[in-house]
Amino acid sequence: MAPRANWKGFLKLSLVSCGIVLFPATSTRERIRFNIINRETGNRVRYRQVDAETGEDVPEEDRVKGYKVADGSYVLLEPEELEGVALESTHTIEIASFVPRKEIDEIFLDDPYYLAPDDEVGAEAFTVIRDAMRATSLVGLARVVLYNHERLLMLEPLGKGIKATALRYQDEIRDEKGYFSDIGDVKVTKDMLELAEHILKTKRAHFDPSKYSDRYEDALKALIQAKQAGKPLPEAPARPSNVINLMDALRRSVRSDRGGGGEKLSRGGGKSRALRSTQTTRKRAGGKAKRLKRAS
Repeated sequence: MAPRANWKGFLKLSLVSCGIVLFPATSTRERIRFNIINRETGNRVRYRQVDAETGEDVPEEDRVKGYKVADGSYVLLEPEELEGVALESTHTIEIASFVPRKEIDEIFLDDPYYLAPDDEVGAEAFTVIRDAMRATSLVGLARVVLYNHERLLMLEPLGKGIKATALRYQDEIRDEKGYFSDIGDVKVTKDMLELAEHILKTKRAHFDPSKYSDRYEDALKALIQAKQAGKPLPEAPARPSNVINLMDALRRSVRSDRGGGGEKLSRGGGKSRALRSTQTTRKRAGGKAKRLKRAS
């Protein structure tokens, strides 16, 4: 069964245009979803649309959108009035400019979509726009109205199609200074940094999304299955706590990870000074134990 497009319209670049369809690139359909149940009866709780003052049910034909103003009253907006606000971007994705991809910070990225030509007639124009972006290594910036909001889109080639990523607006991004200003200027020793770098190198890998799954979702399934079968519930994992002795924790981390990645070399070609110090201490302790054994 072919996926269902949630938007149809036109892709426009200057005087070139073609019919396109827009599809959501992601889905949350497989996530576990809960219903609210009455513990006493076991029946599902139903939510009703009621008048906040009278408590009476409000039929669908009497429900209308309202915007709350300063005096507490509401400006009511009828569906036909909202449709009258339609912009060109309601039906057309017009590419306004092209920019290098690296200039768009990852924090602006929001929901991803797929763009495809709507018919064979527009396929040629669609292909020209797609291949031109690929040849110049540029991404397009355009606007489209989705779910009653105008979204800024970043368009980039993806295989035979185009990936459209909705971008957040500048006023939606919070300034990081308000969250990082209380972090003090902490000085760490060279030994600590070398040990931390060693741990990072042993854990270095390539991103493979197939290796990752929603472990919380898996834990929920295990919990549901256990309750359904009348089995003991899975135990919650222990929570980590703040490290008391950072150097000791780093050294123990190196020892525990050594089996997986092996000992890495520092930039200078030898083992890190902290690593050498740890190994030297162990050797001395081992030699002293042997001498005491022979003396006895």
